[in-house]
Amino acid sequence: MSHKSHKAGLKHGLGLVLALLMPLAVLAGNESAKHHAELRSIGAVYTMSNSPEGNAVLVFDRDRVGRLTPAGQYGTGGLGTGTGLGNQSALILDPANRWLFVVNAGSDDISVFAVTETGLTLVDREPAGGERPISMAYSHNLLYVLNAGGAVGTADTITGFSVGADGALSPIAGSTQTLSAADTGPAQITFSTDGDVLVVTEKATNLIDTFTVDSNGVAGPVNSHVSSGTTPFGFAIGKRDQVIVSEAAGGAAEQSSVSSYQLGKDGSLSIISYSIGTTETAACWAVVSSDGRFAYITNAGSGSISGYNVGFDGSLALLDANGRTGLTGKNSGPLDMALSNDGRNLYTLNGGSDTIGVFRVKANGGLSGQYSQIEVPATANGIAAR
Repeated sequence: MSHKSHKAGLKHGLGLVLALLMPLAVLAGNESAKHHAELRSIGAVYTMSNSPEGNAVLVFDRDRVGRLTPAGQYGTGGLGTGTGLGNQSALILDPANRWLFVVNAGSDDISVFAVTETGLTLVDREPAGGERPISMAYSHNLLYVLNAGGAVGTADTITGFSVGADGALSPIAGSTQTLSAADTGPAQITFSTDGDVLVVTEKATNLIDTFTVDSNGVAGPVNSHVSSGTTPFGFAIGKRDQVIVSEAAGGAAEQSSVSSYQLGKDGSLSIISYSIGTTETAACWAVVSSDGRFAYITNAGSGSISGYNVGFDGSLALLDANGRTGLTGKNSGPLDMALSNDGRNLYTLNGGSDTIGVFRVKANGGLSGQYSQIEVPATANGIAAR
């Protein structure tokens, strides 16, 4: 073979090798790009320290598949209590994820943060309009706070604020209303889907309160309704203003339940499903999927999450006969919950193990645990996600 022919053969062979290797290189490059895309932050999860030495928001970046990475903490300027608040919705985001609102139960005020690409910026801090703020609700530039003042010798109240374009809070004159009694053990406040009605649960009285809200953002007097089950606690409002309420049954073993109601524009509540048992203990917190098809309840005494199918009419049925759609671990004490914006991940604040748990939400509503749990302070309270 001539030198020229030999050289041509080598060149041809090298071309074949490169042709075979190029798809592998492209594949490897695609896999690397996919891996980096998965790690890129597309959202965040928030909780608060609730420390009496200085409350702070703890931020965790969320990647495409739901994993969390610690991303700093931001002082609220207020104080926590260092103790449990018996509440849901201590931190909330507005629907556009522009603002994060946080209660400072130890200093009786509220902090507002602007949500940015790089973290949080504190933009306002205002008195809560009462003592011991524990829960908040937002709708159409209105913020209402639930004050559990009865626990510290004053009275349980709600108070409203308008939210300015810069996130600043302005108290709404005449918006403060008392609950059914001075000390009711309140747990949560939330708006109806159109913002015309506020709902509040009272643990100690077994009542659910509603307040109609006028065009000026002023809440009217309390309208109290008897709860289907005992110890109504956390709740969520799904599609068509169906209110799904957890019932802790005073912490009695395996006696917890969940009920659903139809909320009327006049503040009326009509029962849909009467106390469907979770089969578990101390059901206290509730969330509903964005499409309204599934509800999830944490059972603090059982280390579990009970999932429910929610019918078009708001009727409830357990996803799993044993009431255990997800497990957070023995003695984990799951408390508050939050769903990511895309609805694919459910996050639990576990007060017994001082962690945030991560669950993947399946198409059928089932849950699968994934990734390592994230450590948080023992005093942590509340959780929000985007």
